[in-house]
Amino acid sequence: MQKKTLLDGQKIQITIKRLCHQLIENHDDFSNTVLIGIQPRGPFLADRIQEELQTILKSKKILKGNLDITFFRDDFRRKDGLVTANSNSIDFIIEGKKVILIDDVLWTGRTIRAALDALLAYGRPEKVELLVLIDRRFSRHLPIEPDYIGLQVDSASAQHVKVTWASEGGEDKVLLLSDKQ
Repeated sequence: MQKKTLLDGQKIQITIKRLCHQLIENHDDFSNTVLIGIQPRGPFLADRIQEELQTILKSKKILKGNLDITFFRDDFRRKDGLVTANSNSIDFIIEGKKVILIDDVLWTGRTIRAALDALLAYGRPEKVELLVLIDRRFSRHLPIEPDYIGLQVDSASAQHVKVTWASEGGEDKVLLLSDKQ
């Protein structure tokens, strides 16, 4: 297995700061905007985005929730065994609000499509935007594009992008994994 580091420690922090400044440019004080991390990997990035925004905006309370999409996926019945869902933690209504969906890696677009369906259980947002740390832009199955991108990666479908976070007990790192050729 070949490993290539795409982002690590300081580069991830710089990328998160850049993304936050782009968000502030478009959402000002976040009075009508909420962050939603897509389970299972998006909440780690959403937590970091929320922390950085609150630091930049001097402790302004920014609403953040986590959204489970397990039963909204078009492939959940195809898996062998019992499907285990993650928990939702959205304790606010998104009706009329601007929603920023957050995920670590955008690959085929199917996770985002499922998230859009699941999101409607919490109201009808004014607008939905997508923020991803890694955009695997040449692998889409659906016409979905992010509004905010940490890094675009041109990768083969056989390759895998792995994101690890210090908050999980590891380190902040993004790896591109390939089988040896």
